[in-house]
Amino acid sequence: MNYSEGYSISELCGCAGVSRQAYYQYRNRRKSENEIVNTKLVDAILEIYDDADGIYGYRQMTLTVNRKLSKKYNHKRIYRLMKILGIRSVTRRKKNEYVKTNPHHIADNILNRDFTASKANEKWVTDVTEFKYGNGKKSYLSAIMDLYDNSIVAFQFGHSNNNKLVFDTLKEAIKKNPKAEPLIHSDRGFQYTSYGFERMLKLQGMTQSMSRTGKCIDNGPMESYWGKIKSERYYLILKKEGYDTFEGLKKDIEDYIECYNNERPQKKCDGYTPIEYRMMAA
Repeated sequence: MNYSEGYSISELCGCAGVSRQAYYQYRNRRKSENEIVNTKLVDAILEIYDDADGIYGYRQMTLTVNRKLSKKYNHKRIYRLMKILGIRSVTRRKKNEYVKTNPHHIADNILNRDFTASKANEKWVTDVTEFKYGNGKKSYLSAIMDLYDNSIVAFQFGHSNNNKLVFDTLKEAIKKNPKAEPLIHSDRGFQYTSYGFERMLKLQGMTQSMSRTGKCIDNGPMESYWGKIKSERYYLILKKEGYDTFEGLKKDIEDYIECYNNERPQKKCDGYTPIEYRMMAA
């Protein structure tokens, strides 16, 4: 035997405790339909997992596999195969910080954790989150989400967490949806309790809603979305090479949002992407 080419079949069978005859019978057997399907599923799962940089858990993987193969496989089967393959999504728990403010205006919690909407532009949620780049520098992302399809209808990047960042985000959302008069929900951050923000909403005919003090779950969809961006993209890049510039960070997060809106199927959208679901409703 040439050891540079590996071990012989006899030696491997001996280590496994099976006979050569049993090995060849197993290798030459006719595979069941279930085994054939599982082989195709494993190939699809590994390809999707690699393309998505390992960010998909079994729920998102099920949606993407079914979309890719035009099938309706059960999420339990995908979970079992992912477990056998030893792959799982990267997750990270978000830390919440609360800042005291002197509000001009406080709105009631009208949304009241009812995160469902029967049509587009009926309910929007909004928030600001922080990213770091370079040598401890900070940047901020403001975004507005439509609860009908979980699409990001507008977002703005900035160097400062100020009124202009939030106001520009709202202006962009109104420009894209000029006739929209949604209920818009936020936390009690100083931008959202300001006179300027309240005035912009009244001029557009929007109704304002705010979370209770210290109750981040009242704005759960936005909190969940920040978690997705950071665990599925931001933290992964930080572990590899990090972000040296504001422009590099901005471009990468913009690409993620574009992919989320246009390429990522969601269970809430019946397996369609948010924009596909939104266009079908229109």
